[in-house]
Amino acid sequence: MKWDVAPYRDTVMDYAKALLAQDSPSGFTAGAVEAAEALAQELGYETQRSSKGNLTIFVPGRDHSRTVGLCAHVDTLGLMVRSVTADGRLLITPIGGPLLPTLDGEYCRIYTRKGKVYTGTVLSLSPAAHVEDDAHTRPRDDKNMAVRIDEVVYSKEDVAKLGIAPGDYVCYDPKTEVTGSGFIKSRFLDDKVSAACILTALKIMRDKGQMPQFDVEATFTVYEEVGHGGATFSPKLSEMLAVDMGCIGDELQCTEEQVSICAKDSSGPFDYGMVSRLVALCEENGVDFAVDVYPHYSSDAAVAWKAGNDLPAALIGPGVHASHGMERTHWNGLKATLELIGLYLQAE
Repeated sequence: MKWDVAPYRDTVMDYAKALLAQDSPSGFTAGAVEAAEALAQELGYETQRSSKGNLTIFVPGRDHSRTVGLCAHVDTLGLMVRSVTADGRLLITPIGGPLLPTLDGEYCRIYTRKGKVYTGTVLSLSPAAHVEDDAHTRPRDDKNMAVRIDEVVYSKEDVAKLGIAPGDYVCYDPKTEVTGSGFIKSRFLDDKVSAACILTALKIMRDKGQMPQFDVEATFTVYEEVGHGGATFSPKLSEMLAVDMGCIGDELQCTEEQVSICAKDSSGPFDYGMVSRLVALCEENGVDFAVDVYPHYSSDAAVAWKAGNDLPAALIGPGVHASHGMERTHWNGLKATLELIGLYLQAE
């Protein structure tokens, strides 16, 4: 039976905001994992962290003969200090694939290994229209952008005295906002909004006194954006449903108000039987969905296959506009995603 998820609109938005408030580029994810773990434990679920840092939430089912997996990732895109210029600006290297031109002018935080946090701004190396001839035309890439630190620095030595060094993380502001018209817009909806959907689904089951049909391991991975987050799933899993952002764009059907079911991404097709089951669940229960082929995409499910996990896998997620930039989705897309997760977990 399809859940009535309307009462959980604030819940999924609040869970998303709690996760988005934690800076967590790949490799620097402790804050996001702790936030997700706290939310799961508040709901009464057992959790476990892997040596690699993934968080797994254990949900007992009515039938213990199988264990199905859900996954989303709580690592995000980000930057790292590559080197320091002679006049004290921080040159950067990307973590994952951020759309660097969209970062020109973004506020950021620099985390040192001694635990200090400094603020700054990501800017072009030709930032002044009144000074540089190429301020409008200089490429916005990692060779031509740097961080201006909000400290009095004029040299590489001044920066060193602050304790800032190559290898320090630079985390830019997600700028999360929920609008009255039902949108949530923020950087890093990929994939914290999907993690919020999974947590909300677990809360709905707990509130309703329901159990999934089979035992469930819901895993939040921490290295998806750099390509190896899903390499270490439990060997007990019978199948895996990845919940990640749905793509919106040319030749794609999905909108921000739907759940997307991915038939194929850059790594190849997903399991035909699982995809067909998900489509049937949507059609039979009135869930607003679209089936699409993603042109530039990979997920934890594909990585699990490449790592040798012997299990069928599929991928769903709310339609997200402007991926890897200033992203946006709508409550209706989250609603459809929650409905499909609920139907999938309850299905025999």
